[in-house]
Amino acid sequence: MTDLPTPKPGILDIAPYVGGKSKIDGVAEPMKLSSNENMLGAGEKARAAYEAAIRNIHIYPDGRATKLRAAVAEHHGLEAERLIFGNGSDEVFALLNQTYLTPGDDIVTGQYGFLAYRISAKANQADVRLAPEPQFKATPEALLEQVTDRTKIVYVSSPSNPTGSYNTADEIRRLHEGLRPDVLLVIDEAYAEYVTEPDWETSFELARTSDNVVVTRTFSKIHGLGGLRIGFGYAPLKVAEAVDRIRLPFNVSVPGIEAAVAALGDVAHQKASRELIQTWRPRLTQALRGFGFDVLPSAGNFVLVRFRDVETCQAANDWLNRKGIIVRPVGGYGLPECLRITVGTDDQNRAVIDAMSEFAAR
Repeated sequence: MTDLPTPKPGILDIAPYVGGKSKIDGVAEPMKLSSNENMLGAGEKARAAYEAAIRNIHIYPDGRATKLRAAVAEHHGLEAERLIFGNGSDEVFALLNQTYLTPGDDIVTGQYGFLAYRISAKANQADVRLAPEPQFKATPEALLEQVTDRTKIVYVSSPSNPTGSYNTADEIRRLHEGLRPDVLLVIDEAYAEYVTEPDWETSFELARTSDNVVVTRTFSKIHGLGGLRIGFGYAPLKVAEAVDRIRLPFNVSVPGIEAAVAALGDVAHQKASRELIQTWRPRLTQALRGFGFDVLPSAGNFVLVRFRDVETCQAANDWLNRKGIIVRPVGGYGLPECLRITVGTDDQNRAVIDAMSEFAAR
């Protein structure tokens, strides 16, 4: 047998990303609250646009996603030429890493930052420097302390998955002011539409007026299009043009483009999705705390429950599974004593509360 080429150094050392569990043996239709999906699903307008697009799926998509580009630019008040579209915002991170990282460079992110940043950085033979998060939040000071002369990109999730923490507008500005101009600051705002805290604000304006800031968003959360994989970044024009040179030509699908455009215009669905989280996130938090569990404050569409030890966490996860409820253990993030629970529909949230009440009373 002919030997295969050897993977680049470090590739086989990367732990592959493992998505939220979706099945339980013996349970036909489990409640899947493990992936921070929009449990209301996609809106009617997006579903109708997707169905209408079926007649054109034999045709390659517009490589520039011109229709979606114009819709996003108008919706958010952005310059269309500065947008980068990807197969989810995950691909935007991968494209940025591929464009700017060389072997021996490094990225900086929080201790509990989204794993996708790290995976693609390591794939480009770059190092990953993690800023400690003793209070489950990446602070400007801790992130800046990790920056070296080889740092090319700093990643911040605000709000952050899986902790639910966020950075204030002032914190983001202080972080940006502390960085060298040749370091990209990438601000991942996947959960932006769920934030209610008055000291948070989108970093679109910071990106507009800076030469080294990229803001990313996704259609997987508030818009309920996780299965269509649509994300975008708003970047300096030079960054957008550089990334476009390596972006695969048809990375966003025909149905995805049509559904995303329709979703942007579905104000009623966005409102209903936001109100569901705003209603149930505090209720779920209060109920679980009432049972004696530690629940971290969250600005996303999920809560992170911290148990007294790993064994109790595993027992809680097993208990929920037996009740037909799937949540997300986050040991892969270095939080083996925690479970992340997506805020679901009324019935799903009540089922979680009932199950956790029974678990606490055992």
